[in-house]
Amino acid sequence: MNSVSYTVLLLVLLAVSSEFMKSVDACKTFLGECGPTPFPATDDCFTCCVNKYGSPPACRGVVEGTDKHCHCYQLP
Repeated sequence: MNSVSYTVLLLVLLAVSSEFMKSVDACKTFLGECGPTPFPATDDCFTCCVNKYGSPPACRGVVEGTDKHCHCYQLP
């Protein structure tokens, strides 16, 4: 491969990875809580969110706060 091919490949990979990061970063709107408090460390918070709210809208689940709630997030 020549340098033009490598440059094009690099630009394509950069574009794809930046779009993926935008979709991950965009998932910030609070959707609701899921599961018991405190949320068990052995359970998967995101799976709880998908089971409760579906996917979409649920795109992320995070155990947060001092009381360890499972918080579900959606795209704006």
